[in-house]
Amino acid sequence: MGLQFLVLLIILPTRLIMEVHKEFSPGDALGIAYEEKAFYDILKELCIKFDFKYPDNKLIEPGKAVKDLVEGQAKFPAWNIRDDIKSALKVGLILLLDEFCYPPVDKDEVYVEIFEQP
Repeated sequence: MGLQFLVLLIILPTRLIMEVHKEFSPGDALGIAYEEKAFYDILKELCIKFDFKYPDNKLIEPGKAVKDLVEGQAKFPAWNIRDDIKSALKVGLILLLDEFCYPPVDKDEVYVEIFEQP
């Protein structure tokens, strides 16, 4: 075996491990968990899509709160197909986001986008 092969044998798996770690720890820089970062990203993406300003650093708390609300509703069996639970989740999201003045403009489309997230 050549030295080049041995070096690649060490470097490639190391790079792969680092990429996997990076993928599963995106919220570390913000001090939030992976799941919270997902909701942070959704809220941030909606700011861009619907062209309104909301400070990135202020998206952390609503992202955490949305995650908690969704987790609370998701504990019920078939929560994603039961209309009563989905309705409660929609109302809860609207009220929760309003506490954070999000979105800062009146755009119903923003809520529709949030509700349609997988």
